[in-house]
Amino acid sequence: MTIPTLEPPPAGYVFPTRQTLSYSVDWRVFTAAVATFQIEQQGTTEKVTASADTVGGVTMLFPVVDRFQSSFDTKTGCSSGFSKQTLEGRRKISSDLNFNYSQGKQTLVERNLVKGTTKQLTASIPACVTDSLSAIFYAGSHPLVVGQDFRFPLADSMRTVTVTMKVEAKEEIKTPAGTFQTIRVQPTADEGVVKNRGKIWIWYTDDARHIPVQVRASLFWGTITARLQSYETK
Repeated sequence: MTIPTLEPPPAGYVFPTRQTLSYSVDWRVFTAAVATFQIEQQGTTEKVTASADTVGGVTMLFPVVDRFQSSFDTKTGCSSGFSKQTLEGRRKISSDLNFNYSQGKQTLVERNLVKGTTKQLTASIPACVTDSLSAIFYAGSHPLVVGQDFRFPLADSMRTVTVTMKVEAKEEIKTPAGTFQTIRVQPTADEGVVKNRGKIWIWYTDDARHIPVQVRASLFWGTITARLQSYETK
């Protein structure tokens, strides 16, 4: 299957200059973690930082502290890279993925901070891709019309996969931050992380902002739901 071209965000869409979105992440009846997105615009670059931290009894069983960073061009949608720092139990990994479009390649540098080892991988890349963090906000720039799906290329585990965003329905969603009229979107892919994570849904506000107010992942070991706790726009 041919990898689609990443379409630039619509000219009329305005990405937030500064925004902080906080979520409570529930697993079964427990609040298992808190997650935060911070979005900041610098010129035509949108920087996205995300964090996830376990809370309560889950921390004692299995502490997780994850940090993610990505950035993309607000005019083209092209991501410049994706990095993450993961502390899961005794694992401590830092990885940086950079996209060099002029050379048509992506480079991953992964450091195991416990063992003190480093590995580097390179792979080819199309002229413009998004990454798994930027994609949430890139997708939100689209019109999101129920029944009208759209596709884009996503850099995923040193491969490029096609993600189809299925715009499924309008729905009223209650979250700790309030009740919202939303549009439910399901990202699907033929391979890679999106497919392997089971079924994922994102609820965006049904307005010009398209804020992601709820995310649900139905995994083989259970369902995780992230609900918007608070949001701040400056």
